[in-house]
Amino acid sequence: MAVTGGGSAQQYEFRISGRLDRRWESWFNGLTLIHEDDDTTTLRGNVTDQSALHGVLGGLRDLGVILISVRAMGDAEDVTEPRGGSQHGGDGTR
Repeated sequence: MAVTGGGSAQQYEFRISGRLDRRWESWFNGLTLIHEDDDTTTLRGNVTDQSALHGVLGGLRDLGVILISVRAMGDAEDVTEPRGGSQHGGDGTR
């Protein structure tokens, strides 16, 4: 599912290697950082359009993190709960 120029926001999930510190959450326009049990971080939330999608990808690139996957999860109304992990920073955060 792709983000289009018009219509509603899409829910996206970006998975990166390592633990991204919660202080970076403000860089990603409302995406939620979720620290997973496998030492990865998931950023999840609404992406309004192609420009916002490129902004998230550019922010991840600028931080120098390894992007594992990007997944379009559906319309913003179809929000699902995180599948697990902790939402707080801890040792080993970036």
